[in-house]
Amino acid sequence: MATSAVFPGVQPRAGFYESFYLRAFDPAGPLGAWIRYTVHKRAGASARGSLWFTLFDARLDAPVQQKHTSDALAVPPGGWIAIEDSRLGATEAAGECGGARWSLRITPSAPELRHLRPELLYRAPVPRTKLTSPAPLARLDGSITTPAGGEIDVREWVGMVGHNWGGEHAERWIWMHGAGFEDAPDAWLDASLGRIAIGGRTTPFIANGTLCLDGVRHRLGGLGARGLEVAEGVDGARLRIPGARGLTLGIAIESPVALRAGWRYADPDGGEHDVVNCSLAALTLDVALPGGGTGRTLRTAHGGAYELGMRERDHGVAIAPFPDG
Repeated sequence: MATSAVFPGVQPRAGFYESFYLRAFDPAGPLGAWIRYTVHKRAGASARGSLWFTLFDARLDAPVQQKHTSDALAVPPGGWIAIEDSRLGATEAAGECGGARWSLRITPSAPELRHLRPELLYRAPVPRTKLTSPAPLARLDGSITTPAGGEIDVREWVGMVGHNWGGEHAERWIWMHGAGFEDAPDAWLDASLGRIAIGGRTTPFIANGTLCLDGVRHRLGGLGARGLEVAEGVDGARLRIPGARGLTLGIAIESPVALRAGWRYADPDGGEHDVVNCSLAALTLDVALPGGGTGRTLRTAHGGAYELGMRERDHGVAIAPFPDG
């Protein structure tokens, strides 16, 4: 299905959020970026757009973070979202935020991933967060200018482009992406896990995603999947996710202290989540194949992305001083 912005069709009385985002990293060294174009709308209010920029550099003590919010929000011709003069579409991302600038060409290496199954969940009231990845694996080329004026030549970086939207964030969530694996350069992982509040109670984690290995997509999790194991924190996670046709995926992802970016997300109803993102995470995947076949282990030193969204504030990660909503 063609990707398009959802926010233009939201009813005036409804609360809503939407996010288009990309991650990109240099496979030759621990340097990368996470950029978001978002929409936030409280019930009865007009939608506003925000640009979020995070630069991850292992040589620095902490990520570089900037944010800019504007009422100048639109869908550009041939694109998905424009906030002032910053824009994003299927093949291009360009923008400026707090002195940071980027101009990136996006070359998808894999077709769209629709995480939710069955497809009717995209039309159902629950879950209230919907997500897809228009490009679960992509090559990015161009340039990034840091707020300090440094120029970064982006040449054949590896990354992805994602999209989510809904009436509220999950009560707690994990998002992971992996690429640039040793000995498996075309493999990728894109998975989301969420706990949602229903009727005053919070569900256990539900996982949805895909592992692509040797050109074959293996679906992970889904409604009714049994055997999901999750241990998570701001420093990373250990997971075991059941897959289709008997595959099981073990995941170990590590988020170094200096590469944890803290943000605060506003919910349309006025609540807030603290979010910790590391887009240069170390990632190991242990793939157990059905029928007792020989398994596979995939590793990448900094090709993982790990995001944890939560309600608590005592996690110890500094939150960037930018309001949301």
